[in-house]
Amino acid sequence: MTNSNVGNHTTTDKRGEATGFQEQAPYDESIDLRTDFVMVYGLNDTTAQRIARWREAGYRVHLMTGISWGTYQDYLDGRWDGSDHWADAQTAGDGSPILHGHSTDIPYMVPTFTFTEYLVQKLRPIIELGVEGIHLEEPEFWARAGYSESFKREWQAFFGEPWQAPHSTAEAHFRAGQLKQHLLSRSLDRVTSVLRDEALQLGRQVRFYVPTHSLLNYTQWQIISPESRLRTLPSIDGAIAQVWTGTSRTPNVYAGKVAERTFETAYLEYGIAQDLTRGTDRRMWFLHDPIEDHPDRTWEDYLTNYQRTLVASLLHPGVSRYEVAPWPNRIFNRPYLREGSTERQPIPPDTATSYLIAMNSLRDLDQPEVRWAQEGPRIGIALSDTAMFQRWSPGGDCAHDEGGHYDGLQDALALEGREQLHFSDFYGLALPPLCDGQRVCPVQLENVIDTPDALDDVDVLVLSYEFQKPLAPGIHYALAGWVSRGGSLLYVGDGADPYHEIRSWWTGRYDTCADHLAEALGADRKRDGVQPIGQGRVRFLPSRPADFTESPERAAELVAAIRELAEKGGHTWESTNWLSVQRGPYLVGAVLEEAGGSHVVEGKYLDLLDPQLGIVRQRELGPGQLTWLRDLTYDEEPLLASAGRVVDWERDQTGIRFGCEAPRGVQVTTALRVPAEPAAIRADGADVTDLRYDAEVGVLWLRHPGVPGGTRVEIKF
Repeated sequence: MTNSNVGNHTTTDKRGEATGFQEQAPYDESIDLRTDFVMVYGLNDTTAQRIARWREAGYRVHLMTGISWGTYQDYLDGRWDGSDHWADAQTAGDGSPILHGHSTDIPYMVPTFTFTEYLVQKLRPIIELGVEGIHLEEPEFWARAGYSESFKREWQAFFGEPWQAPHSTAEAHFRAGQLKQHLLSRSLDRVTSVLRDEALQLGRQVRFYVPTHSLLNYTQWQIISPESRLRTLPSIDGAIAQVWTGTSRTPNVYAGKVAERTFETAYLEYGIAQDLTRGTDRRMWFLHDPIEDHPDRTWEDYLTNYQRTLVASLLHPGVSRYEVAPWPNRIFNRPYLREGSTERQPIPPDTATSYLIAMNSLRDLDQPEVRWAQEGPRIGIALSDTAMFQRWSPGGDCAHDEGGHYDGLQDALALEGREQLHFSDFYGLALPPLCDGQRVCPVQLENVIDTPDALDDVDVLVLSYEFQKPLAPGIHYALAGWVSRGGSLLYVGDGADPYHEIRSWWTGRYDTCADHLAEALGADRKRDGVQPIGQGRVRFLPSRPADFTESPERAAELVAAIRELAEKGGHTWESTNWLSVQRGPYLVGAVLEEAGGSHVVEGKYLDLLDPQLGIVRQRELGPGQLTWLRDLTYDEEPLLASAGRVVDWERDQTGIRFGCEAPRGVQVTTALRVPAEPAAIRADGADVTDLRYDAEVGVLWLRHPGVPGGTRVEIKF
């Protein structure tokens, strides 16, 4: 008899915490996704009870709460310490508090010392409840904020000079961004350090994580967050990359066309998020959201865009942990629209099955073998925290413009100030090579200083200081070393950005920070063409990055410049419409919509995006279509895929026995590789009649209703 686990599909060891979800609703069998861990959300009178109930259901239990916003009315109205603290609310230029979502009494907070102490006291009792991790989500400070009395005091304390209205000058706006990041980082450091010490005094180990949007999204939405600082805060154990449909469908511009590019944007978002933990021993989970926050889309829209973000995340094989859903209660227990109908309906059965197949397959993505469809040059697009500090153009009135407050719930195409929202300076550099089919990944610029291998996976780095700035000259010395060792650097910029004039380490000595970069490289910034630097090379392209979004011709111009550097570095460049990677038995791929054309996949596969888990031998994928397949020829594993969590696997010459756990109310589909057509199949003692067997591929499909406690399946040959 064989009792061994089959891949990671059937592993009962939850210590790796490969998959989890967050939920604020009480335990219910309909939302019991059977992941490794659950993040019980929110601090209230029911928190202890909810933690206990999820633990009873077999989960490793974490707690999650907002660090910049939440149900903190006792702090605001004075019940906590007898003092009113609405002065700690983030405040816009017109004096109004900036509120979270559609709330009227939940403002975003300025993380003062007092508010930080409040959070410590609020979280202290949680340690005694025995949670294994605490997630302090979304440290956020709006770029249009900075007018509260508490922020004015913090300004004077930090800069040693009187407060300036953040939108009075480019320099004031940049400095306000620096201060906002400092305050958020200071608060996180204090909360996690104090609570970790107190946990150790009680003989407990508690880990601290920060669920955070990507640097790309925060910059695009005009929000300040710690981002690269999370790598250096000593009590932070990792992060969750909060990338989902709501962030990734924010429109951008490519080849002169404004459009939602959910797949491409998500691919870039997940790419930069990796740098929060890459090269460290800290944990990173990628988030997927099957619904997103916008409540008025259709089930079909939710599923399609979920799959776009899902596949985009799987194209980054450096991460294999996932938050499979926030709020399963809103997925499985709330009605939404259907295409062509004005009636809200509960989740379609096939949609529920499809979601759960993906969620359970994600536990098996930690695969040692990774093969890309093409081994072309790896292109990095440098992105700095300082991009968050430059999300205002002098002459604008962002401080008083509601158009500056975009959080994914509005119609971005009808939003005033949408040109600013597009963040074309970044997308003008990233989308042209990505839409040419190249392996493009944003790179956190700050990491080059303290992470020696930060650019080891980059062959050509594209850098501009027209929408961001280097915080220290050491960045340039690190880049110069990387170039001299064989790297290729393309600098794009015309020097027109007004933020070049702010007080910083380069002003007074250099016209722009790019001049210091050229000096560190030993290059001539005004010289056209590629310049050899040691074993590497650099080219200065005197253009505004956003210009490369204007037309197909401008996009092609940038691609040609990157290609030239790549080929001079010895790389072969192949334009393609197919972005694909194989992770063990899993083939993940997408046809890039902007590239046009189609791609044909041939082989013998199981379709993991199909709720029926159908067989694929040949499939033609058109523009914008994507796929996630399991290669049936890769190995001989008997368990191929399931919408349930398979446990207690047993196999011998007479048959197979296992338990299959799933939320109550869903239809579970399981695909198994079997040596012959079974003589009998029983589930909890009853004959299974909903089944199918394909002798040619040796695959058995069976279906049964889900129950969290598990359905006991017996297959006899």
